[in-house]
Amino acid sequence: MAFCTNCGSSISDGVSFCPKCGAAVGAVPPPASGPSAPPPYTPPYNPQYPPQYPPYPAQSTGLQENVAGLLCYVLGWLTGIIFLVIDKRPFVRFHAAQSIVVFGALHVLQIILTFVWVGGGYHPGFWAIHGILSGLVGLVTFIAWIVLMLMAYQGKRFEVPGAAGLAYTIAGKVQ
Repeated sequence: MAFCTNCGSSISDGVSFCPKCGAAVGAVPPPASGPSAPPPYTPPYNPQYPPQYPPYPAQSTGLQENVAGLLCYVLGWLTGIIFLVIDKRPFVRFHAAQSIVVFGALHVLQIILTFVWVGGGYHPGFWAIHGILSGLVGLVTFIAWIVLMLMAYQGKRFEVPGAAGLAYTIAGKVQ
């Protein structure tokens, strides 16, 4: 039976590390740098539970590509601009540019409808048509928001007709 050179506890044969202090068996402890400096901590290695590492290395934003693609749509064109500036991966840049184009256009349409409503005066038919149009634009915005976030999260490059061409132009060369 051997003894730990670090703490002095008894160690069974065939064990690589001391079960009490975690020091390597048979290794000479490093010299103390002062009169009472403790030895540096070395965690015990257990082969049943190897150290865990993140599955993906950190990218330009530290996010996985599909999560970054989803986040491009969270606040519409605003998060699209942010991710277009900070992330250089082609998948994320495409979704950021598409978010800018789609939600930017829908936002401009809502602004136009607001100015038309303010300048429309009082006419019951006008109010009804304006209410229907505003409701449709809001519904289209909500559905596009949900669908585009889901497609990006699934890792798909879903192209909105009419907006994808402009998105490719904004995003630059996308593979």
